[in-house]
Parts: sequence; structure tokens; C-alpha cells
Amino acid sequence: MEQITLRRPDDWHLHLRDGAMLRAVAPESARHFTRAIIMPNLVPPVVTGADAAAYRDRIMAALPQDTAFTPLMTLYLTEDTDPDDVAQAHGDGIITSVKLYPAGATTNSASGVRDFDKVRPVLERMAEIGCPLCVHGEVTDNEIDIFDREAVFIDRVLDPIRRTTPGLRVVMEHITTRQGVEYARSGGPDLGATITTHHLVINRNHILAGGIKPHYYCLPVAKREEHRLALRAAATSGDPTYFLGTDSAPHTDPLKEQACGCAGCFTATNTMSVLAEVFEQEGALDKLEAFTSLNGPAFYGLPVNEVQMRLVKGDPVSYPEKIATDDGPVTVFDPQMPLHWRVAE
Repeated sequence: MEQITLRRPDDWHLHLRDGAMLRAVAPESARHFTRAIIMPNLVPPVVTGADAAAYRDRIMAALPQDTAFTPLMTLYLTEDTDPDDVAQAHGDGIITSVKLYPAGATTNSASGVRDFDKVRPVLERMAEIGCPLCVHGEVTDNEIDIFDREAVFIDRVLDPIRRTTPGLRVVMEHITTRQGVEYARSGGPDLGATITTHHLVINRNHILAGGIKPHYYCLPVAKREEHRLALRAAATSGDPTYFLGTDSAPHTDPLKEQACGCAGCFTATNTMSVLAEVFEQEGALDKLEAFTSLNGPAFYGLPVNEVQMRLVKGDPVSYPEKIATDDGPVTVFDPQMPLHWRVAE
């Protein structure tokens, strides 16, 4: 197959940051994606409907005027979140979902939840109004090995939340384990899961073998090869449970390469080429549209995109190694394999 046509994709988990970084990276996502769920972990975080509306305005101001890109805003769940504010922002179309960060789980998550009982009224209201909860699924206990934190979160936190809040729609974001794949598959129509581009490509050896590779360090951290293979099987299955959430997360090189480097892989620039390569390797190019363009809208109750995208196979395509920002360079994810698929202009 030398070319494929699919509906333009959406990104159901995206970091755009703010300020100079936002202005530099937002066009990279808008080039190929029609919509994206925008993460709220700014400093300070996006915690109210007014915050979300203001951030949406800043995103739109950072994009070319003729862009067709729509940011879908989220609120950062805290123990002080007002259920009425969530309901109003959702009803007014300002937000699409609410994001749960366990406190200390990842970048800018210090304001996240420590006592899950304190957010129960918000979760119950979200279940009533049909507002999805997007979950960073890791516990943060120091005694739990970092490679086990997703599986423990499912047992200790996620499953109890879902059992005590019937009707709550939940997205397990950036799953990284076989356990995550299996739990999502068994969770019924109110549970979905996003899978990132980079977790389909790298395992923990890419980060640690032969020297530390900071640009492959992300949270949740990449796991053993058996888990990567489970993710690839899920993504390429066509199962509507799973859909694309790149978790593209830009940091400048100095912040990635310092003694305590930041977590995140920046994949917005080359995601579609990487995904086409992965799906071809799995003999599943016919399932690519479901993963990138159909399953996510179905879960969120949104229409699929009418505009189409064409991917063409040919000589290996090259992408810039770095994206320049006024804050410093951002390294583009290197999949360590030739990419023969490109998005036709």
C-alpha cells in the first residue's frame, strides 16, 4: 500500500504549556490534528472555568488565523474544586473534561489530589452531567516501585472510584502496562484509554541501556517490552476502548538534560508518520483511522472530523531534530527507525 486516506485525527491528551513555549509548539499540533484535549497543569494550574476560558483564548492567539484546530479545555481537579463551577463550565461548553493528577505524580502536579474522599462531591456531579474524568493513573507512594505504580493505582484508586461513582465516564490516560490494557478492555462503555505515540515505540531499555537518554524519559515511565507489545496490540486492534492521546510534552533541552530532568516526550511534529510506521509493522494500517480519528470522538460523544488526511509512503521522511522557542530548543522525539510515511500537504 503506497497511500492511505483517513479522517483528520484528534489528540486526546496534549500539553501546550504557555507563553513562548505555547507560541512555538501549538502550530506543530494544529498542522495535523483537528482537536485536542489540552492539559491544565500550568503554573498556576487551570482550576476554574474562567481560567480555562482565558487559557483557550491564549491558545487561539498562538495559532495561525486560518487554523481549523479546536482546543478542548480541561480543569485541574483539586481538593478545593467547586462542583458548581465544573457543572457551569461544562454546560457552557468551556470545558470538555476534568483532569485528576495524584499529587506529585508528574510535571506540575503538586496541586493534585491527596485525599480522594475530598473530591467525591465533584466526581458525583460529573457523573450526573456526563463530564468525563481524565486520569493520570499512578500512585505516588515512595515505597511503590515506579514501574509498578500504574498497576497499583488501578487496584487502590481507580477501581474504587468507579465502583463508588456509577455512571462516571473515565479516561485512563497514557496507559503503559498490560494491566492497564486489560482493565480498560474490561471496563465497559464508561471507560476508555489513551495510548501515546512514544509508548508504542520505546521500552525502558531505550531510556537506560548504554547511558541515560533524557529525551525518552516520560511519566508514566516506559516499561518492559512485554508491556510495549501489549500496548501495540491494543492500539492496532480497532477496539473502540483505545484511542490516541500523544501526551506530547515539550520541555527545553536544558530542562530535560539537567541533573533532575523533566519528564516528557515531544511527539507533536512527527506523530502521524511514526504511527503509520507502527501500524504497518503490525499489519494493521486499516485500523489506523479508528485509533486516531474515530474511537476518541465516539467516547467523548463528538462528531468525527469530515475533512480527510492522506498519508503517502515513499523514501524516508526527515523531521527537524529540534523546534526553536524563545525559551530554548525543544528536541523532537526520535523513533530510532526510518519513517517512510508522510502527511501529504
